[in-house]
Amino acid sequence: MSPPVSPNASATPLPPGKMGLPLLGETLSFLRDADYANRKHERYGDIFKTRLLGAPTVFMRGAEANEFVLTQENEYFQVSWPPSTKALLGDLSLALQTGQEHKDRRKLLAQAFMPRALTGYIDDIAAITRDYAERWQAQRQLTWYPQLRDYTLDVACKLLVGLDQGSKTELGEAFETWCAGLFSIPLAVLGTPFARAKRCRTTLLELIEEIILLRQRSPAAGTDALGLLLQARDEKGEGLSVAELKDQILLLLFAGHETLTSAIASFCLLTAQNPTVLAALRKEQSQFLDTVSPTLEDLKQMTYLDRVLQEVLRYVSPVGGGFRKVLKECEVADYRIPKDWNVLYEIQQTHSSPAEYNNPKQFQPERFDADTDEKRKKYSYIPFGGGIRECLGKEFARLEMKLFAVHLLRYYQWALVPSQDLSMVVVPTPHPRDNLKVIFSQFK
Repeated sequence: MSPPVSPNASATPLPPGKMGLPLLGETLSFLRDADYANRKHERYGDIFKTRLLGAPTVFMRGAEANEFVLTQENEYFQVSWPPSTKALLGDLSLALQTGQEHKDRRKLLAQAFMPRALTGYIDDIAAITRDYAERWQAQRQLTWYPQLRDYTLDVACKLLVGLDQGSKTELGEAFETWCAGLFSIPLAVLGTPFARAKRCRTTLLELIEEIILLRQRSPAAGTDALGLLLQARDEKGEGLSVAELKDQILLLLFAGHETLTSAIASFCLLTAQNPTVLAALRKEQSQFLDTVSPTLEDLKQMTYLDRVLQEVLRYVSPVGGGFRKVLKECEVADYRIPKDWNVLYEIQQTHSSPAEYNNPKQFQPERFDADTDEKRKKYSYIPFGGGIRECLGKEFARLEMKLFAVHLLRYYQWALVPSQDLSMVVVPTPHPRDNLKVIFSQFK
């Protein structure tokens, strides 16, 4: 990595690439073409420039670029989101907060994801998983991805705000429409995804506020995330206001649903496509059959499952990357990045780069064995981001993925329905184009 600032910055070239159409740039290609970034990297290398949603944007992949961006926040970079995402997340969302405010709020929200809190979530996740698996067995053949979305939303609603079967409520319906507009073109014209999402944001905040106010009047705050956040206090003894709680809960619902659905769907797809891996996973589970409801300690001992899930998150990263705004001109890999431009550090492209991984297009959980070099490469594996904005709920995500996997591996089997399109749609999060059609039955 080059020094952050070159003494002859004006003589340092900008990254290669084309800016595309005026204002719009290459936004449509970026949103519609799953192979957009890969094609650009093949042509220009690890760093290239373009224009997205009106802003000059530099794409970067690789461990060194990731480390530079993720460790220089508030110095050279500041978190940034597409305009549609900013509008729909809300100004009080942790995702948009910066500096000391972000640091203080992160400490408060972290209380909902401590080991003690996670232990309290296990029984509810296990119960919801059992219920859905029984439904899937009764259906026998199903289009799985939409139902996995319902599953993760039900888990998120139960554990975050204490709402049962959230996917079947008004909140669940509004939430799906809201999600569909998060990464859309921000045109608030009647009938556009963004306009529908804005209306649903209003509905969601009203529904979340009702839940918060009802809980505040209750003699017991509860042990779900909302209950813990209502009791949380900062160093000054102050808690979260109702207005901020609404935006933070909405963010947590998104984080606990959208990306987790992608990760779980990828686990189901990749294990179905790799029977040797699936057999090894079942063999490991045979050692734990006396633990009906696994504890956190039991899950830690399932080392092969852990490696498989690590490889799932490498092979199909639920989050493709993250945007940052350039606070002051800097230099990356001998290219100049001007002030006020955006950068996109790329998670998926780093995970699939031959410079970072041997045979990156192969699904190989063994690459994460303890004695491999790849596991120790700093910032080459960042499914949850890194630095001061590393995903707050990463242990919650791992817990849900593991409990889901354990139950299905022990009691069920699934096979892909032939002649379906399994290529990936990548926006807002990766999932098979035909929504993962499977035959689901009890494991014999």
